[in-house]
Amino acid sequence: MPGFRIERINRELLREISDLIHTRVKNDEIKQAVLSEVECSRDLSHAKVYFRTLTPDTMEKVKKSLERSAGLLRGLLGRRMNLRKIPELHFIYDNTEDKARYIEAILDKLDIPDDQGSQPEDDKG
Repeated sequence: MPGFRIERINRELLREISDLIHTRVKNDEIKQAVLSEVECSRDLSHAKVYFRTLTPDTMEKVKKSLERSAGLLRGLLGRRMNLRKIPELHFIYDNTEDKARYIEAILDKLDIPDDQGSQPEDDKG
């Protein structure tokens, strides 16, 4: 089942890249990245690596640093992982949490009245 194999490779890549960033890379900007997911293509030629930062204003600096070190990370992955082909890494900012906060803010602004049709249990009877 090829889908299961890709899922396993995605999880392993996520674990290994996170470990490499925090142990082998000396750039402090890169260490601010929190990896959330990896999606490999079926032929393992490309991998999208989704990341977040603790402070959104550092996102651009972290992304540029990650892109500059992609070749180094790929080389280190080649030594660590038992794969015939190591995918080219593409770093993408994961904005799902930002979108969720935005939607929550919109919902908080809505003035939805409580359900007027139901009566409290004390008044029934």
